[in-house]
Amino acid sequence: MDLPTDDEILALHRDAAPTRDAFESVYPHCVLVCRIAEQYFAGLDVDTDLVRAGALLHDVGVYRLYSPTGELNTIEYVRHGVLGHELLKDLGFPEEICRFASRHTGVGITRDEVLRGALPIPVDDYVPGSGEEELVMYADKFHSKRTPPVFVSGASYQVAVGRWGEEKAATFAALRARYGDPELAALGESTGYAVI
Repeated sequence: MDLPTDDEILALHRDAAPTRDAFESVYPHCVLVCRIAEQYFAGLDVDTDLVRAGALLHDVGVYRLYSPTGELNTIEYVRHGVLGHELLKDLGFPEEICRFASRHTGVGITRDEVLRGALPIPVDDYVPGSGEEELVMYADKFHSKRTPPVFVSGASYQVAVGRWGEEKAATFAALRARYGDPELAALGESTGYAVI
């Protein structure tokens, strides 16, 4: 499979972003998620090039939630993964790349959760199907695009994910046990973002 280069991914972000502020929120987040995922490369049997591409593209669907005036529709944020999958598919990317967008939200969304929550996305399972997808999903939990952006410690995310139920908290706890928490202090120092 031909993977996009970093320059091609940057160009895609620039083209997809409706405003400069949207670009400056989403693209740096994707870069930082990639840097977090890279911390795990030495200990895992994953396609590192695929992880890099997936991390750099996982949040492109967020651009489709911005209004022309630059307002982010946070109410429908759960749709950003599906919207990203559609965007990447429309651009001709293979399914292996598109799935990074649709399978990274939270710690995964099951078909049953879509139905029970009447979520505004097609009824399907949106859970990682490969080690590469799982790693990007996990790395994504440690950085938030909020204003100002922050790094999120494993302990903080553990508390936050609990609001979605004990099962979600248990899933994240199992991921932490498997991967360990990433090193965030150096990233915080280099970016100026707090670690909470």
